[in-house]
Formats: sequence, structure tokens, C-alpha cells
Amino acid sequence: MKPLTWAIIGPGAIAHQFAAAQGALGRQIYAVGARNRQKGEAFAQRYGIERVFDDIPQLLADPQVEAVYIATPHASHFSWMKQALEQGKHLLVEKAITVSSDELNEINRLAAEKQLIVAEAMTLFHMPLFRQLKQLLDSGRLGKLKMIQVSFGTLKEDDPTNRFFNPELAGGALLDIGTYALSFARFFLSEQPDQLFTTVSKFSTGVDEQCGILLQNSHNEMATISLAFRAKMPKRGIVACEKGFITVDDFPRAQQAQLSWTDGSTETIRAGETDRALQYEILALEEYAANGTNPLHYLTNDVVALMTAIRQRWGIRFPFES
Repeated sequence: MKPLTWAIIGPGAIAHQFAAAQGALGRQIYAVGARNRQKGEAFAQRYGIERVFDDIPQLLADPQVEAVYIATPHASHFSWMKQALEQGKHLLVEKAITVSSDELNEINRLAAEKQLIVAEAMTLFHMPLFRQLKQLLDSGRLGKLKMIQVSFGTLKEDDPTNRFFNPELAGGALLDIGTYALSFARFFLSEQPDQLFTTVSKFSTGVDEQCGILLQNSHNEMATISLAFRAKMPKRGIVACEKGFITVDDFPRAQQAQLSWTDGSTETIRAGETDRALQYEILALEEYAANGTNPLHYLTNDVVALMTAIRQRWGIRFPFES
């Protein structure tokens, strides 16, 4: 499979990890786009990138670019994605891929029209461990799936001006860390939940600071999710079935899980490497582009639909949303 020619939009912290992952694969990124040219040039020099653009539309118009990694804050994703697709580029986009289903539906229509691939850089969707765990559930060895529990809490600085709490930048725990927790739950649920219950505590700026979410689907599979932006909690996912349960700690990039059987016996399941998380995403996007389809995109659609419904229940709407 021939590697694609990649460009990056937004040379922030996660983009450094992406560039390092490309280097570990023996690749050289072609271009980086940054509104701050000095920052873009420093990034390019560090990673041996050939071209620097401070005009992002000019980068997207470059015929050499085949795939674009978008690493800007998620409030800006929709605009860059739309422009990139119109210029014929495949897309790998950081979380949350869009802030609403309306945005994502428009992106999906455009990608289908242009016959291009869009993928969310949701690490757990591409980690080998999760594929192995899903195979285990599908085998029936654990019996029927009953309950999923997910917690994710982080202690963000109590500062209304930073992006985490800024409604102009689509701040709040749901779109920043909740997308991981919901993706974990949806990955293992056999179908999209059709029942949703939730409660929220809002920060002073009006975005969500912490919440509880309860989901249920027609198979009576349930998921409970706890999120917090001002309290540290473990990044832990538990998948409970009739004959045992799986515990995945630090789940977004996990390389191992604990399997606990109802008789008290345990075993450790290992697959993949945490340090290669972004490499798996790069290779997946290139595979999807070669095959002309992204088989996991329905998960992204479902998670964004859940986040959209949850925000509607909370009455949280960002100033830029029409």
C-alpha cells in the first residue's frame, strides 16, 4: 500500500505526536499549515517538513497533498474539513470530529460526493487491543453483554478564558473527553442506544463541567458514563457480561486489559503498543483510502449523534451554531 502525501493543519501538542508517528513509520510529512508562520516554520524544521503555509486554503489547494490531518480545536474542524474535501483530500481529524450531527452529516454528504475518506482520530477505534476484545465478545465466551461503565475525569485549571471552558471554542467536558468515553461504550454496544438519561453541572461560562449519562438500547444493553473537568478520575472502562467482565485502564490508548471470570479467575489480554497509537491511525486512514471505505465511520456518526442529543437535553448551544 503506497503511503499518502500528508499535510498537517495546526502544529499544536497533538500534531507533534502525529509528526513523530509519521517519522517512526519512516515517513516525511510534506506540508504544515499554521496561521502563525513562525510557529509553523519551527514545527517544520523540527520534523523535516518541506513546505510551510500560513494561508491554509493555499495548502489545501496544493495538488501534492493527498491527505490532511486536522489538529486544530474542534470548533474549527467543520470549516477546514469542508474546504479540504472540496479540494479532493482524504481526512484524519482529531476529536471531536465535529461539534454536531448537522455538521458531520454535511461532511459525510460531501465526502461521498467526492469519493473521499473521512476518519476520526479516535485512538481506541484503531488499537489492536480493542479489535481483540471485540472478537472475544463476539465469540460468546463471556455470554451476553449486560452493562458498560466508563469514567474519565481530569483537573483543568479553573480559568474561564482557556479553551476548555470557552463556549466560543466549543468548550466543555463532553466534546473534549466525553467523546472518548462514549466511543468506548459505543464500540462494544451491539447497536446504537435509543434511550438516554443525563444530568449536568455547568461551569460559570455555561459549558458542561461534569455530568452523568445513562444509555440503553433495544437489546437491554446499558452504559453509564461519568465525566468531570474539575476532578481527577481514572480513565477506566468496564464491559460486564454474564460470565465475566473486562476492565480496561487508561483506555484511550490501551495495550492491555484484565479479564475477570465469575469463578474468580483472571487473565491479562495484551495486543498492540500504546506508543504506536497514532501510527495505527495513519495506517488505517491509508487503508481506508486504498479500499474506498471507512468501516468504522458509523461509530463516529453514532457518537456525534449521542453528543448532539445530550447537549440538546442540557440546553447547551454554542454561540457560533446557527
